[in-house]
Parts: sequence; structure tokens; C-alpha cells
Amino acid sequence: MAEPGIKMEWDQLSIETPELVAIDMPVAGIGSRFAALLVDYLIWAVAIIGIVVFISLVDPSLYHFSKLGAKWARALELLIPFLLYWGYFTLFEAFWDGRTPGKRVAKIRVIQRSGRGIGLFESMTRNLLRLVDQFPFIYVVGVISILVTRNHQRLGDLAAGTLVVHDRESASDLSSVSSSRTFTAGIFDQPVAQERRIAAPEIPAARVQNLSPGDLVVLEGFFARRLDFSMETRAALAQRIAAGIRVKAGLEVPPGMSTETFLEEVASQLRDLSRLG
Repeated sequence: MAEPGIKMEWDQLSIETPELVAIDMPVAGIGSRFAALLVDYLIWAVAIIGIVVFISLVDPSLYHFSKLGAKWARALELLIPFLLYWGYFTLFEAFWDGRTPGKRVAKIRVIQRSGRGIGLFESMTRNLLRLVDQFPFIYVVGVISILVTRNHQRLGDLAAGTLVVHDRESASDLSSVSSSRTFTAGIFDQPVAQERRIAAPEIPAARVQNLSPGDLVVLEGFFARRLDFSMETRAALAQRIAAGIRVKAGLEVPPGMSTETFLEEVASQLRDLSRLG
């Protein structure tokens, strides 16, 4: 499957998904990123203070690493704060859709350059270099990098292939699909939800035959990526793909059937046709 097209204008990222829908996302600048960082630092500091107070009340002797030797004591004194700091950003971004609490407040998030959400590897990479970005103090290196790079990336973003963008949660933020675009060819087999089987007789097979293998590529691309999108974006993409199918095949979504179920049933029949053909 072809990679989505990406166009970058200053302060604006436009990603053309495999479903042939252009999604425009404003790239986050220094102001929103620092607002998020201040919130995160506040939360992180409160958590550290809470841990210190808890240990002091439970067993203050846990602070004393001297019995391990001076070198080990010094290493642990540096390692533990680093792991807590690095782990805070890494785990939140990896498992909370590219957001930390601060980023959620500032309505920004980290994504891959392809538009997909980031995983643990990307989060680990960009946050390992956070220490370099904040050198020598208050993110001087990171600020310079954000100012001089076209995509507003700090060094951690450049290394991980990530971008920080403003959230676009509503369906109205999606660009419309150009009617002149055509589907690309190819066949991919993906499992789909079982609920589509219930409405199978309601989709006229004769009209499904008007669709091409390329249409199946678009459908499979949507099924593979739909969990990466917010519910609003996912619904908007499904509606746009269904609109293209209605135009090409003259199909309508049967009453009582959801748009995604309709797409899944059409994809199922297209797979059957491809096997027979």
C-alpha cells in the first residue's frame, strides 16, 4: 500500500491518507509547547514531592545509598530522578495517544510524520534526546531547533521522525476529497467485524461488481488505520469513502446499517469477487 502523501507548509501539515482524504493539522509552535511543558513539569514536581514525603513517612533509611559505596550511591542518585523524568514523558506519549497531561491541556499531541500515532520506540527516542534539547538551560537547543526547522521539530523529533501538532478532533476540520482522484489498484486481505454478516443480503452483489480492486485497497487501508483516528475523524473518513462508493456503484447504505458496517460488507463481497476472478 502506498504511503500517504505529505505536504508541509510553514505552520501547516497536510497529510493525504491512503483513504484519499487530506487532513490538515497546524504544527504546534513554541508557545503551546511551553505551555504544555509547564503543566507537565508542575505535575512531575508534585509527584516527586509526593514520593519523597511518602518515603520519609514510611522509611527514611531508603534514602541512604552510602552502604552501597560512594560510586553506586552517586549513580542511583542520578539514575532514579532521570528514570522518573524520562518515564513520565515516554509512557504518557506512548500509551496516551501522543499526549502528556500538559499536552492534553494545551490541545497538542505528538504524531509520526506519516500522520500515525507514535509508539513506544518513537516516544523513547524523542524523550531520550530531551536532555540534549534542554541544554544548557530552559531548552535553548530545543528552541533553536524548533525555530530553524521547517516542521518546528526539536532534536528529539528529528531523531524519532515525529511532529507536534494541534489536535483537530472535529469532523469539520477535515478537508474534502477531490472528485478527480481515483483509487489505486491492489488487493489486501484483512479480517473485518462480524456484525457485517447480519446485513449481507441487503447489499446488491450486482452493483458491488461495478467497483474495482483499487476500491478494496482504499477500504482495507481504512480498516487497518481506523483505530489510529479519533471517533470524529474515523466517522468522517467512513462517510467520505462511502460517498465515493455510492457514486461509483450506485449503492446506498441500507436503513439501520452503520456506515462502517456497510463498508465492511462491501469489502467482504469485493474479496469474494477477487478470489473468484
